[in-house]
Amino acid sequence: MAKKFNFTKAEIDSLPIPEHGKRDTYHDTKTGGLQLRVSHTGVKTFSVFRRIKCGEPERVTLGRYPDMTIDQARRKAMEINLAISEGRNPAERKRESRAEMTFSDLFADYIERHSKLHKKTWAEDEEKFRNHISSAIGNKKLSAIDKNDISMIHAAITKKGNPATANRVLALISSVFGWSMSIGIWHNNPASGIKRNREKSRDRFIQGDEFQRFFQSLGEEQNETIRDYVLISLLTGARRANVLSMRWKDINFDRAEWRIQETKNGTPQTATLSEESIQVLRNRKPGGDAVFVFPGTGKSGHLEEPKKGWQRILDRAGIENLRIHDLRRTLGSWEAKTGASMVIIGKSLNHKSHNTTAIYARLDLDPVRDSVNKATGAMLTAAGLNNLADVIGIKRKKSK
Repeated sequence: MAKKFNFTKAEIDSLPIPEHGKRDTYHDTKTGGLQLRVSHTGVKTFSVFRRIKCGEPERVTLGRYPDMTIDQARRKAMEINLAISEGRNPAERKRESRAEMTFSDLFADYIERHSKLHKKTWAEDEEKFRNHISSAIGNKKLSAIDKNDISMIHAAITKKGNPATANRVLALISSVFGWSMSIGIWHNNPASGIKRNREKSRDRFIQGDEFQRFFQSLGEEQNETIRDYVLISLLTGARRANVLSMRWKDINFDRAEWRIQETKNGTPQTATLSEESIQVLRNRKPGGDAVFVFPGTGKSGHLEEPKKGWQRILDRAGIENLRIHDLRRTLGSWEAKTGASMVIIGKSLNHKSHNTTAIYARLDLDPVRDSVNKATGAMLTAAGLNNLADVIGIKRKKSK
């Protein structure tokens, strides 16, 4: 028999998990028809169960707890109760709407209601959809999409030599369907169970015998914004998105620090700036009220896509298989070469680890700064340089 109680967060969080193969149902005493069903896997789902028309029972799934809050579930249940009192059948309307929805429709909902709200990489989601998903299943009704459709998308991308991209696209499709299930739009995930490609851990970084060519090519780069973006990426080891959106107000020249307010792992970071980084930034510092260190012409106001400039630098240097993200790995690798501990390296790159979080909290920036400075010096030595200005001429002054 279903149990009744006033739904509260404390009560719901403390509900027991049913035995395997069973499901428990609970009724809210505050809102008529509102139920919470708990599966043996621990999934808790809100629904409305009412008799419609000639006593015909109907269940309308609302969404999963805690993604859907108790207040949201109650409001939705009251809307459904009102519709029933007016002679409408919300379950039937939901089935009709669901049957008509295409994957493009669902993806648009996902972007606006989830991705933009919770993911810094939502623009990359849109790019994956345009490049790999839209033409394959974008116009298909959800009910017409099966595991084979999605497996073919994954296989086609893999066949082009992009196994990692294939995995990312598959993960995105799975996330879209998973989200739709959590809020009650759809009932299954055809992307689940599809085998991912095996991926090798990437360990590429700039080698000692590549540095001279790399810095020489940087010195020949005509686009100063691209050149300096690459330099700061290398010298700070910061993530691509953070360097692109670097702001002047977050840089403290006196303390030689850069405060990154929001990072990928959800925590702010104070990045130490080496003397070479300060040189690059002082040389770039414009007069007036500029916001971004690397300005761009797009909507964001900052540089957004440095791929073409990056490829020019690699082509001139004769360096292959090096990505912008590998600059981050390069700093960490050269810190290791010069004797830094894993904790110091993790602190300098803002790696989040449950095992070292407490140690990070006790570290000040002095040992981190020392590590970054040693690594920077070692990289310049490997390039045969005494100073960055030997190659890229950053000693010239700009008007204040």
